[in-house]
Amino acid sequence: MTTTATPPPVVAVGPAPSSAGGRFGSRLKRSQRLAGYLFVLPTLALFLAFVGWPIVQTIYLSLTKWRGFGPKTFSGLDNYTRMVADPVAHRALLVTLVFTAATTILQTVVGMVIAVLVNEVWRSVGIVVRTILFIPGIVSFVVTGVLWKLIYDPNVGTLNRILGSLGLDGLQHTWLADPSTVLPALIAVAVWGAVGMNMLIFFAGIQGIDPGLYEAAQVDGAGPFQRFWNITVPGLRVVTGIVVSLGLLNGFKVFDIIYVMTGGGPNHASEVFGTYLYNLAFGSTSGALPQLGYASAFSVLVMVLCILAVIIQMAITRRAER
Repeated sequence: MTTTATPPPVVAVGPAPSSAGGRFGSRLKRSQRLAGYLFVLPTLALFLAFVGWPIVQTIYLSLTKWRGFGPKTFSGLDNYTRMVADPVAHRALLVTLVFTAATTILQTVVGMVIAVLVNEVWRSVGIVVRTILFIPGIVSFVVTGVLWKLIYDPNVGTLNRILGSLGLDGLQHTWLADPSTVLPALIAVAVWGAVGMNMLIFFAGIQGIDPGLYEAAQVDGAGPFQRFWNITVPGLRVVTGIVVSLGLLNGFKVFDIIYVMTGGGPNHASEVFGTYLYNLAFGSTSGALPQLGYASAFSVLVMVLCILAVIIQMAITRRAER
C-alpha cells in the first residue's frame, strides 16, 4: 500500500502588520509631529524675537554709517574695509587671538591635570579640592575683575605686599599699567576663574573611562604618566573638544573682565574686540561720537569667530567618536 505525503501548507511571508494600522498610524505620527512643533514654537518665537532679529539688525547696521540718531546711510562694506586699515583694530585682533589661545590652552591643560590629581592622588580630600576650585567659577567676572584689580594695585595690592614681605622688592610691579605685563596678568585672572569648571567637566569625563583599562595597564607595567597619556587623554577626547570650544567662545567674546580691570589700556595693550566695539558704540572713542555702524561690524566679526569655534568643536567631536 502506497501512502502519499501531504505537502506542508505554504505560509506567505510579508511585512508585519502595523499594530496601529496604516492610516491610523500615519495620523498618529502626524499628530505627534504637530504636537512637537507646537511645543517648540514658543521657544522658537522667543529666539527669533530676541536673538534672530537683533542679529539681522546688527548685520544691517554694519553696512551703514549711523551715530545712533538721525537717518542711517547705507555704506556697503566700507566699515569692513575701514577695519582692515584701522591700526587699533589690528591690535585688538592680535590681543583677542593671543588671549583666546593662551586661556584656552591653559584652562584645558590645567583643568585636565587637576582632575586627574583629584581622581587619583587627592582622592581623600577630593570634595574639598573640587569645592575650593569651583568657587571662582560661580563668581561674576565683574566681581572677579574688581577683586583682582585690587590685588594688582601697585600701592595697596596684596601681590606687591606679599613680594615685599618675602624680600622680593625687585619683583614688585605696576602690573596693569605696564603694556608688557597687563595681558599676562589678565590671562592669569581668566584662567583662575575658569579652571575650576573645566576641572569638574574633566572629572566627570574620567568617571566614564573603564577602570579595567587602568588595571590592565598597571599589570603590564605602565607608569602613571603612561596611563595618563595612553588611556586618560584618548578617553577624554570628546570632553576635551567641549572644553576647547567653550574656551574659544569665551575668549572671542571676552569683555567684562578686561573692561573692569583695564578698559583696554594702557595704550590699547589689552584692547580686545569687545572693549573696542563698546568704546566705538558708546562714544568713548573718536571725539565722543558714537559709531554704531562701525561697532556693529566688529560685532559681526565676533559672531563669525564664535561660529568658527562651534564648527571646530563639532569637527573634534565627530573625529573623536569615530
